[in-house]
Amino acid sequence: MSEPERSRISRWLLPEGSEPDPRFTLANERTFLAWVRTSLAFLAGGTALEAFAAEAFPSPLRTWLAVLVIGVGILIAAGAAVRWVRVERSMRTGRPLPIPAIVPLLAFGAVVASLAAIVMIFWSLGS
Repeated sequence: MSEPERSRISRWLLPEGSEPDPRFTLANERTFLAWVRTSLAFLAGGTALEAFAAEAFPSPLRTWLAVLVIGVGILIAAGAAVRWVRVERSMRTGRPLPIPAIVPLLAFGAVVASLAAIVMIFWSLGS
């Protein structure tokens, strides 16, 4: 029995190796979606920071913080896509799974967002 024909994008993104157990592919997809949800949270947080923190921060600082938080969200989304492909390729070729390089980025983003929240709290207490 021959293998079913793979789509063009599947052949382009995953040119080598054999089909992994579908459970592992679906787990990889769920992890990708979790990273995307995290990215969306950063995007929403940056948007909220710009839209609703007018009294907490002066305009230039607020805008730069919002852009930084949104930028982290964009990088997390891009990193999630790259990670999904790298993990899928590793599973197909039997190589060890790659280290999640976007974890330090997420940690950096969480620290920046937390510091921004702390500054907003103290700034509003001082007003």
